[in-house]
Amino acid sequence: MADVKTVTQYIASQPKAARAVLARVRIAIRKALPGAEEVISYHIPTYKLNGRVVLYFAGWKKHYSLYPCGPRIVAAFKEKLEPYEVQKSTIRFPLSEPVPASLIAGIAKLRAKEAARTASSGD
Repeated sequence: MADVKTVTQYIASQPKAARAVLARVRIAIRKALPGAEEVISYHIPTYKLNGRVVLYFAGWKKHYSLYPCGPRIVAAFKEKLEPYEVQKSTIRFPLSEPVPASLIAGIAKLRAKEAARTASSGD
């Protein structure tokens, strides 16, 4: 996987059962962040606005993850995140369940606001 250069290649490199799910995750993020740059960073799909990382996603054997999702994200979506595993700054979603596109979009939009706030504060 280290040689993938695009998100399309990343998704294609995943197990067949994960590809459709990851494609839906990608669509949800792209709709929520229409102006975001889509790149590969740390060997996983990454979305940037104004050069700042907003969100990463990655596929795994039985789940996919969104990063970084810190305390503000977890608090803002507490009830909607209850069915999912949340550890540190990672949210894990089972590959076997429907993609919660509206939740992912909401997380992406809030992360965009956090990234813009960090950029404007000079951090």
